[in-house]
Amino acid sequence: MTDNIQYAWLIIYLLALVSLFIYGINCYLLMIFYCLKRPKSLRQHEEIKKKFYRNFSHEDWPTVTIQLPIYNERYVVKRLIHSVCRFDYPKELLEIQILDDSTDETVDLSKAVADEMMCQGFDIVYIHRDDRIGFKAGALKEGLKYAKGELVGIFDADFVPHRSFLKETVPYFTDPEIGMLQTRWGHINSDYSLLTRAQSMGIDGHFGVEQASRAWSGFFMNFNGTAGIWRKTTIEDAGGWQADTLTEDLDLSYRAQLRGWKLKYGTDVVCPAEVPVTINAFKSQQHRWAKGSIQTAKKN
Repeated sequence: MTDNIQYAWLIIYLLALVSLFIYGINCYLLMIFYCLKRPKSLRQHEEIKKKFYRNFSHEDWPTVTIQLPIYNERYVVKRLIHSVCRFDYPKELLEIQILDDSTDETVDLSKAVADEMMCQGFDIVYIHRDDRIGFKAGALKEGLKYAKGELVGIFDADFVPHRSFLKETVPYFTDPEIGMLQTRWGHINSDYSLLTRAQSMGIDGHFGVEQASRAWSGFFMNFNGTAGIWRKTTIEDAGGWQADTLTEDLDLSYRAQLRGWKLKYGTDVVCPAEVPVTINAFKSQQHRWAKGSIQTAKKN
């Protein structure tokens, strides 16, 4: 009996070693592809922008809807809305949707900022749901029903996109096969603690190498839930936002790519954000990402 237990543990140990070995090889391959593809991809990024601004006048730029899914974000909601309203993009081509599922004073704060920006000439819509069906996916789905834009940008509440964000990203969509562009996450509070520094390093590895390598090499990649732009028709063609997994962003990404759409990555477009500062918030985030990834794998 003892020998059988030892053999069982040995098999488990060997399986773990093999799994880690395969994962490690995957990381090395991504780094190799990254080094090989980076110079050409950076040149293409500049060429895409130059070609767009050389061939398209302001009147021909696409309309863009910015969706801001919010839930009880009273400390950062003003900053988010103001940063989006500072986009260097024609007002007449920009719509902003505040998708507020909040149950606290965030509701009043969001409404007040929306009214303030509306008086300044912005096309800004405030949508509040009491039921929260589908959570974030449900809010995005609700907003998409009324979205005017050909393109749909999404930002979580803890992000602060730069003024030039749309001018850096919109040119990619001159290619009709591109359905989504993900940009790189930056960090506002990486020096806050050892925890935030560790998270920033992990995020930099994912966005700095993994996402770039996958996109440049033609592998499947994914939208990370924020700081990206979708083509509206891509979302609709892939079946829309669905709430049957915890990672609706990953789920939609794979459904879109299985439908033949291309997802791209703008490594030089950095969108700053805050990383969780408490261990409980970090654990909750990681649990959601891990469980949602398994749910998406099983679903698709």
